[in-house]
Amino acid sequence: MIKIRFILASTLLLCSAFASQAEVISIADPRYDVANSPEGVVRPTQGMTMAEVEQKFGPAEQKNPAVGEPPITRWVYKDFVVFFEHNQVIHSVVPH
Repeated sequence: MIKIRFILASTLLLCSAFASQAEVISIADPRYDVANSPEGVVRPTQGMTMAEVEQKFGPAEQKNPAVGEPPITRWVYKDFVVFFEHNQVIHSVVPH
């Protein structure tokens, strides 16, 4: 009887191990991961100031006012969008 319980418990444990496995699915589309290099779209890098961005890339097509705390500002250029926290770049992206 103990042997049967052991076999049953082992079988259940083994079955539950197979059932608990999950497949990892990445939702990032690598085609939109544009390198910040001369071959891709050159855009501002993290840490640049607003003045440095404007000096290097010219005036933005659209400057959205700061929102939230800390203040996040968004500048829209033809080929990319820049996000600032206070006066420094935190991220720049190429829209899809």
